[in-house]
Amino acid sequence: MASVVLPKVVLITGCSVGGIGAALCEEYARAGCIVYATARRLEAMDGLGSVGDIRKLQLDVTVEQSLVEAVETIIAAEGRIDILVNNAGVLGVGPLLDKVPDDTETVFRTNVFAPLRLAQLVVPHMAGCTPNNTCGTKGLIINIGSIAAIAPPPWDGLYGATKAALKSLTESMYMEFRPLGIRVMLVQAGCVATNIANNYAATYTSPDLSLYSDYSDLISTFIYHSQTHGAIPASNLARTIIRKSDLPSKALLGKPIPKNMRWNPGWYLSMGGDSWAFYLFGWLPRRFVMLVEWQAVGIERSERSWYLRPIYWVFGV
Repeated sequence: MASVVLPKVVLITGCSVGGIGAALCEEYARAGCIVYATARRLEAMDGLGSVGDIRKLQLDVTVEQSLVEAVETIIAAEGRIDILVNNAGVLGVGPLLDKVPDDTETVFRTNVFAPLRLAQLVVPHMAGCTPNNTCGTKGLIINIGSIAAIAPPPWDGLYGATKAALKSLTESMYMEFRPLGIRVMLVQAGCVATNIANNYAATYTSPDLSLYSDYSDLISTFIYHSQTHGAIPASNLARTIIRKSDLPSKALLGKPIPKNMRWNPGWYLSMGGDSWAFYLFGWLPRRFVMLVEWQAVGIERSERSWYLRPIYWVFGV
């Protein structure tokens, strides 16, 4: 008897309208999936859901009970979670010396601890789920990281540290979850046009006694760095993630799976503005990279070393 592809159940965190999560919701819904879109505030997802089967849940990824309840709600309704996308994230722009412990903990809880905890909650269901195990695997976890993990620039050390930690976790997940039949994919996003910078800028303030008060204008400008420098639409990234994860198309739902189809997603994707430059940074001497980054965003253009200016011209900074 031919196997039949059932609609895949997708849980996505951080789905506020205008972000990567919202774009992923729409693309997965177009592919025929049952999508559970989550955000800390339901009203942040107003306007989402006009495409396909998108169901909204309130989820604060920094609260244990909220994580548990969200997973239990989906399992009770669907019996499974096929794809988990850990997309929720917050910025941490600003000098490290200005970061108070509560802010630091929030960034790590959101960007690092939450993806790990959700994996701990979801993987047991994926590993034990057989009704939808039609393509030789039992689930897919996608962690949305950042090129800041490769070479964090000044003013972005906290965010870069969390994304570096997420990269390390994802690589370990890839190895440890493979025997369970669960695939893991890391997306290291470059500059992507979203609302994240505007949302952060609305709440960012520099301490009155900051040692970096002379750099306040440079820091304020850097907050919007990810929205410039070749930033791509979030929908472009979302569509590429769908293709890279090799999701069966909507046209195949309810039909036998072709013999040549295997749900075998690639494990790594880097896409977005500046992603190619940061790839090169990963191969260059670290002291040189730090010099380039400091002069790119840490000082005024007029103060840059003459021999580095061609590099900034190429990068458009």
